[in-house]
Amino acid sequence: MTSSRPRTLSTSEERRETVLRTAVDTFASRGYYGTTTTEVATRAGISQAYVYRLFPNKEALFLAVVAHAYDLVRDSLARGAAAATSTAPLDVLYAMGDSYARLIQDKNLMLIQLHAQAAAVAEPAVRDAVRAGYARVVEYVRSVSGATEPEVQQFFATGLLCHLIVAIDADHIDAPWARALSAGIRHF
Repeated sequence: MTSSRPRTLSTSEERRETVLRTAVDTFASRGYYGTTTTEVATRAGISQAYVYRLFPNKEALFLAVVAHAYDLVRDSLARGAAAATSTAPLDVLYAMGDSYARLIQDKNLMLIQLHAQAAAVAEPAVRDAVRAGYARVVEYVRSVSGATEPEVQQFFATGLLCHLIVAIDADHIDAPWARALSAGIRHF
């Protein structure tokens, strides 16, 4: 039986997006060093050669994943800023933090950021990508919130603490050290 609908071929940009989404999940589970392009290709349902047609090497693919992650963070912060109940800097930061806390419910996004930070120690191109991602996000938060530099620094320090709390489930541990780390930090 033949379908009456014409078959729609994927464009290279659609395939690129599919590979990117698949790579996020794959790199999140195994990190930069533990992931191969073969794994990404297999999960995406395409050949490794096609992955290499879209991304020249594993590093380029990972750098695209890192940039994508920071785009998602930036978009989340923008949604938060738009939802702020006032233009007071701390209110805007609170709304941004709330939106980000919702975003990292997808632990893969958080894991990509953590893996990128770990790989940045030894991989100059990854370091540059993480720096560029942070530069863009910090400048966005600074300019949109109107917060002071110490307030922006505190905002990002709290975000990094959120990563730790979520990574080790500290908010589910009833112990003094876990309560000290988790106090006042909201999670979803």
